[in-house]
Amino acid sequence: MTPLKNYHITSASFATAKRRSNDADVMDNKDPRIEEIQRYIQTHITEPLDCTTLAKAADLSVVHLQRLFVDQVGEPPATYIRRLRLNRSGLKLRMGAVDIGEVALAAGYGSHNAFTKAFKQHFGLSPSQFRQLSCPEATKILTKDKS
Repeated sequence: MTPLKNYHITSASFATAKRRSNDADVMDNKDPRIEEIQRYIQTHITEPLDCTTLAKAADLSVVHLQRLFVDQVGEPPATYIRRLRLNRSGLKLRMGAVDIGEVALAAGYGSHNAFTKAFKQHFGLSPSQFRQLSCPEATKILTKDKS
């Protein structure tokens, strides 16, 4: 298996995944290309990610990628990426990150306000309120969202 720090999506890896998807157990219905995309997203979560780039890397159309992704993961790729980034942000705040602006930038948000709005919409609390929670309370919120 390729180490995560040297992880690169190649057309060969997707060709292999595509072959495996054709051989997949009918009851499983999991497309390995989507699992490969999920690994790619998790590895490159700090980089700009969009459906066009992901679809091109997977040798799929954007529409087909989105359909397969929703079928397998239960949410569109953009929502999945947003959720992962917000969860990472929650972990950083829980671990004592001082500057919410820096956490916002690390999560890919251009402003503190945009981040605060997305964070509150996702967790039901502003980043400042979340940071004031006890460790068990914050952990409960973060683990409730994992799927």
